[in-house]
Amino acid sequence: MNYTKLQWWERFQKYYTEFPQLGLAIDLSRMNVDDAFFAAMEPRIQKAFADMDALEKGAIANPDEKRMVGHYWLRNPALAPTPEIRQEIEAAFTKIKEFTAKIHSGAIMGTGGRFKNFLLIGIGGSALGPQFVAQALGNPRKDKLKPFFFDNTDPDGMNRTLAAIGKKLDQTLCIVISKSGGTKETRNGMLVAQAAYEKVGLNFGQHAVAITMLGSELDKYTLANHWLERFPMWDWVGGRTSELSAVGLLPAAMQGIDIEGFVAGGQLADVATRINNVTENPAAMLALAWYASGNGKGEKNMVVLPYKDRLELFSKYLQQLVMESLGKERDLDGNLVNQGICVLGNKGATDQHSYIQQLRDGLNDFFATFIEVQKDQIGDPVFTEPDATPGDFLEGFFLGTRSALAENGRESITITIRDVNPSTVGLLIALFERAVGLYASLVNINAYHQPGVEAGKKAAGTVLAIQMEIINLLRTNLNQQFTVVEISKSIGRDEDVETIFKILEHLAANKVRKVKRKSSRNPFEAKYKMV
Repeated sequence: MNYTKLQWWERFQKYYTEFPQLGLAIDLSRMNVDDAFFAAMEPRIQKAFADMDALEKGAIANPDEKRMVGHYWLRNPALAPTPEIRQEIEAAFTKIKEFTAKIHSGAIMGTGGRFKNFLLIGIGGSALGPQFVAQALGNPRKDKLKPFFFDNTDPDGMNRTLAAIGKKLDQTLCIVISKSGGTKETRNGMLVAQAAYEKVGLNFGQHAVAITMLGSELDKYTLANHWLERFPMWDWVGGRTSELSAVGLLPAAMQGIDIEGFVAGGQLADVATRINNVTENPAAMLALAWYASGNGKGEKNMVVLPYKDRLELFSKYLQQLVMESLGKERDLDGNLVNQGICVLGNKGATDQHSYIQQLRDGLNDFFATFIEVQKDQIGDPVFTEPDATPGDFLEGFFLGTRSALAENGRESITITIRDVNPSTVGLLIALFERAVGLYASLVNINAYHQPGVEAGKKAAGTVLAIQMEIINLLRTNLNQQFTVVEISKSIGRDEDVETIFKILEHLAANKVRKVKRKSSRNPFEAKYKMV
């Protein structure tokens, strides 16, 4: 990629494509692609188009779980494979708008009057998408409800969020999101929130709604405890592709974001990315560029650099979408492939003062994805120099970094949008969802299951089971001291001695657990007891 400036201009004219109907442009001129590559990949991308078409028509696109994959129907229910699914999607959207109107008007209120905040309790896609959209499209001066989030099972993090809400719990609506209803992190967050409400004499159910599958544990819990409302999730929508379902639409609507424009942007992207011609399909362009850069094996990381503060969380959102979808051990034929694309990033120009140094001069193990936003701000700018605003400097830093990387043989994609608004945010989400689906077909993997995540959950369950065995042993033998090895033998867990050591250290660090540690020069000979 050692080109002169005029040669770069020639490549730019060839591999820069505008999509006026989307307000979008894709530039692949700084990627190692050429006409020969696109020609060689034509049979594969046509198969990917056919796979995507079958998926949208209701094929079992997730063979491991024998499920359809239908997040595309959320943007256009008319495409749903059955009238029942179409009606469910349309009914859910209507229900969201009607319930939101009642919240905003005060027809439904908290114990302290009109709701002023919402606290979203979720994990993974049930939190990342809503957080990204809240930051991208929110306006602290105009938000109807101020957003707060429990997105982890960290008690300190939850306490900090509750402290930020302060004395306004009675005006805070809780939105609890769990597809199965059994996700432990979300359940923990719900119970912590419920305890906080009850501590100040409030009925949690009178301030809570759920987004879950019909008949789930959470669904049953909401009915038994008379929550305000329930909104549906379906087994054909995965958490990482759920932002344009009730998972993302309800909190966005509560905040006052235009959810109809949000969905319309996703639908526009879907229409454009169904075209079976690479030169007219921005998602196909992205998928093929990813394939070329990483030799179809994910050999290079994707560094996402949006030059807009509102899009700061986009890289975090894409980490889950891309890495959970594409990070797979085996392909659809059962072959060991260890596929995936690692996603990193934060925002420009901040990163020019941190890791851009390595991107330009260090390991050439990545391709950058710049997100350029043409409109600087609402209102009149401040001119910090003659004929130059902060927005001009931001554009200058973007163009300078892009050129500096190219001069050193570092690849980059540039995605240009006109503005950050509900339509363009919906468009970006749908664009990357389609690109991920097409890339998965190119490398022959299932993008819609997550066996690694399930393995982690199972392992965590085993750890908690061991912890209960330790606690029962210590409780049965109050004030009796044990070493780690003695405990492992007593509970019949000789092979788990390292895990037992870590559990004991954690218990001893938290006084409320009443586990005392008697230190030794050798940390593995320390003794533990319960008092």
